Amino acid sequence: MVFGILAQEGGGQAGSSVIGLALPLLMIVGFYFLLIRPQRSRQRAQKAVLDSLEVGDEVMTSGGIFGTIVEIDEDEGVLTVEISPGTRVRMVRAGIAQRFVEDDEDYDEDEDAGTADEGVDREP
Repeated sequence: MVFGILAQEGGGQAGSSVIGLALPLLMIVGFYFLLIRPQRSRQRAQKAVLDSLEVGDEVMTSGGIFGTIVEIDEDEGVLTVEISPGTRVRMVRAGIAQRFVEDDEDYDEDEDAGTADEGVDREP
C-alpha cells in the first residue's frame, strides 16, 4: 500500500524502484542495531563472566540457585557448586547466570567517608 501511494505521487518508475530497494535495506540496518548488535554485546559479557569464574566465587545458576564454586574442571568444562553446607552439585560452566563479587574498594571508601565525619554534630 505504501509503495502504491509513493509510486502514484512520484510520477515515475525510477523513484519507486529506488524507494523499493532502499526501504528493505533500511529495515535490515535497523534490525541490526536494534536486535543483533545488543545480543552480541550480551553474549560477550556473559562469556567474560564465565571465563573469569574462580573457586570461592558466589554464583547464581540459570535455574536461580545460589551457591559457591568449590571445584573447577577446565578439561570437561564442569563446575562443582556447593548450594548448602554438604550439598554439592556438578554442572556445566554455561549453567552459571551471574557471578557475585564484593568490591573491597567501595567498602573501604564508604568506611573512610564515615570516619571523616566523626566529630561533627548534625542536627536533624
